[in-house]
Amino acid sequence: MTRPGKQQSAAIGTFTVRPLDPAVDAELVHGWVTHPKAAFWLMGDASLADVEREYRSIAAHPHHEAFIGLHDGEPAFLIERYDPTEVELKGLHEAEPGDVGMHFLVAPTDTPVHGFTRAVITAVMAFLFADPSVRRVVVEPDVTNSAVQALNKAVGFEVLREIAKPEKDALLSACTREQFEAATGGNDR
Repeated sequence: MTRPGKQQSAAIGTFTVRPLDPAVDAELVHGWVTHPKAAFWLMGDASLADVEREYRSIAAHPHHEAFIGLHDGEPAFLIERYDPTEVELKGLHEAEPGDVGMHFLVAPTDTPVHGFTRAVITAVMAFLFADPSVRRVVVEPDVTNSAVQALNKAVGFEVLREIAKPEKDALLSACTREQFEAATGGNDR
């Protein structure tokens, strides 16, 4: 498991990451994943019990982890890290050594901060690449999720191809450490 880490963004604040505790965090995460802005998370109709069960399952899985991201000490985003040869992309992805899969979700807010979501994805990527065994991050956003596709491109992801998953048509995309550093100007620390 990657150790929780700290990332700075001078204009936005401090980001830290801690493991998600299903018993403690289920209610918080339920509010995030069922919010209309989280439609691509595909849990809009989930009950609190459904969310707790899902994150207990992730916590027990040997190839899947969930984390709460904090902004200046307050819960602000969700990260899922997974082994794409075992979870989500098994059989759909030609894995390379050092591949890790990722999902992220920014908590809904009534007071959006310009640049916040980009700062979050940058912090998420820096968190993942802080593990020296990670050479490439792979994602599979919905083909219609243009907002996350633009964010992915901004931090160095390139679309590899469209894939059909049971729940969606997705754009398999990847970002190497070098692509991330080039896209962010090396400001990932």
